[in-house]
Amino acid sequence: MNIALGTISFGTSVSMEDTFAILDRFHEAGGTMLDTANNYPFWIDGCTGDESELAIGAWLAARGNRDQMVISTKVGGRPTVPGDKTMDTAEGLAAPVIAQGVDGSLKRLGTDHIDVYWSHIEDRATPLEETLGAFDALAEQGKVRAIGASNLPTWRLERARAISAANGWLPYTHLQLRHTYLRPRPNTRPVESAHQLVSDETLDYVASEPGVTLWLYNTLMAGAYTGRADRPIPEIYDHPGTTRRLAVLHEVAAELDATPNQVVLAWLLADGHVPIIGATRMAQLDEAIAATRLELDAAQLTRLNEAG
Repeated sequence: MNIALGTISFGTSVSMEDTFAILDRFHEAGGTMLDTANNYPFWIDGCTGDESELAIGAWLAARGNRDQMVISTKVGGRPTVPGDKTMDTAEGLAAPVIAQGVDGSLKRLGTDHIDVYWSHIEDRATPLEETLGAFDALAEQGKVRAIGASNLPTWRLERARAISAANGWLPYTHLQLRHTYLRPRPNTRPVESAHQLVSDETLDYVASEPGVTLWLYNTLMAGAYTGRADRPIPEIYDHPGTTRRLAVLHEVAAELDATPNQVVLAWLLADGHVPIIGATRMAQLDEAIAATRLELDAAQLTRLNEAG
């Protein structure tokens, strides 16, 4: 099942009992990929950023299924000032930070290796050579199996991969960005300043580079496709093209007796990308699991792609 389960709320707003139940259901359905970070969810009152990794580690220990799961976590975005709820004091990607960060994550997760270790943010104050050399050292030590870049522009990803190739280092083989079916207005950015949006250039690059897998977050826009008044569509998508794309999305959903959320996920999966599903309730997870069995025919994909 080519979706990853986002775990930001696990062990905090999602109780440990519900966390275990959701993880059990995901695993039973064939899900293997868990996405977390060493700072989830530091912005919540009373939280340090340890909580999500600790919850996953507790579940892995209780179930004894570490080797059946793909554990994905991140470094670089943890605040260095206690109590800071912004990214203004993020730790960055210097070599000592990465070396210390991985050991903290390994301890909280209760494992001896991380399957995909991500640079969480872009850090232009640290040379790419330093960051990539530090990641390669972790691979040499057996602490990480693969590395990825989250919120990194395409040109920086290409530069990083070239540096790794020139030095014989482990390259970035995963890219994680914000993406959904709706397209933002040109030259707009999300309110969340650290988020990097997928661009047409990104999609072209990934399609041309079979060695890079694209993971996608905020795919369902926190429930905005449900039409609920308390789940508005973000302002960056406020333009006429959104109206047209939503109309086609709902048409295809009706044809397939599916939900708009499921069509969005099926559309992303059709290109081989990995949507990250931030399920906090069992019903949300079951909806996403059903989407992996949804098949869009060529005509439906064309309509979805050409709308707007």
